[in-house]
Amino acid sequence: MMTQLAASRTRSVNWWGRLNGLTSDGALYGVSAVFALLLGFTSGQVAQWHWGFLTAAPYGVAAVAGVWLGRYRVRRATLVRLSLLALVIMGSVVIPLALEARWRHQDPNQGYAQPEISVIERSATYVSQGKDPYRSYYTDGRVVDELRGVPAYESFFPYFPLMSVFGLPSAETHASSGLTDARIVMSLMTVLVSLAALVMLRASHEKKIRIAQVLLALPTGALFLSTGGDDMPILALLLLGVAALQRRAATTAGVSLGLAAAMKLTAWPMAFGALLVARDKKDRPAWRRVALWITCIVVVTVTPFVLKAPWAFFSNVFAFPLGLAHVASPAASALPGHILTTWWPPLGHVLAPLALLVGGYYVAKYAKRHWPLTLSRLLAILSLVFLVLMCVASATRIGYVIYPINFALWSWVCRDEQGAELEAVTI
Repeated sequence: MMTQLAASRTRSVNWWGRLNGLTSDGALYGVSAVFALLLGFTSGQVAQWHWGFLTAAPYGVAAVAGVWLGRYRVRRATLVRLSLLALVIMGSVVIPLALEARWRHQDPNQGYAQPEISVIERSATYVSQGKDPYRSYYTDGRVVDELRGVPAYESFFPYFPLMSVFGLPSAETHASSGLTDARIVMSLMTVLVSLAALVMLRASHEKKIRIAQVLLALPTGALFLSTGGDDMPILALLLLGVAALQRRAATTAGVSLGLAAAMKLTAWPMAFGALLVARDKKDRPAWRRVALWITCIVVVTVTPFVLKAPWAFFSNVFAFPLGLAHVASPAASALPGHILTTWWPPLGHVLAPLALLVGGYYVAKYAKRHWPLTLSRLLAILSLVFLVLMCVASATRIGYVIYPINFALWSWVCRDEQGAELEAVTI
């Protein structure tokens, strides 16, 4: 059975490798068109099904154009692929985002954005008024200081304080207008930081295009940019950190990873992992400089809020996103961890820590065997770690799959210069 699976995988990889760039782009856009159409018909979330119907046609046109052009010898194929990529981003991100932001401004109660957008904008309003964004917490079986008029899960701010910056334009205008929608700020930052990272990254044009497609143009990025994915600026900063680590620019790596870690907990595995592979221009370990920048940024931005209300901070940033606050969350996708926790609630306190302990042991064993780790191997490990944690967490969403997907892609891009195939992460 395993032999057959391996042979099938090899055939698939070889078939994909024989496709030229335009044809493979067309195939990806074609799959995206089907996904968008299915999402439009099946999703119960207003922002998502609107995005699906709005983007199915642009993806479909790009798919046809890519496959058709791929049949010919196109001069300056890279330029043509970039032009097609720009058009897809316009049709899958810019136009849907502009429309949904406008519709949300006209009718805020119809769900034209994911709940996290309102949460971020509300926290920014508190911060701009000198108040604590961590106002609700869980204790003695109930939510304390629950916000009236919104679901209990929207009372929590499950991020680090720096995430509030994306809602400041809305807070300063004292109303969420179309142009001050937090999604627009997050999307602008994601695009700008991603472009800087791609310029810095040492990779072929073909590989850079594939990274941009996955991060910005395909549903793995466009859906979240348009509907409210707070993970997109995090991924952009992590990509910049990867490019900096590859170029052995320790300060840039420390700053970019520090900013990401000061926004959301999902950036911490990469921040810690970077310490294992950071090197300077003379090939000496540079983990101290990276750690110094990360620590300074996180401590300066987080400490005042921890000291002001430590229990509220813990409940919002750790307990609620880990499913330990006993508050129903829209992030609870039907993954194994959530299903098992629903069947027997005490497992919610056991699965994630157990996975961390067991997984940590095997990751340490693998790292020792392959020491010193390369950046490519680190990213492969992180891809697997995120996939496992996503499956065992009691309250997580299927959308977090964008982390292992991007990490796996970056791992492939960061292979050694001799082009050696990336080893599978086997313990």
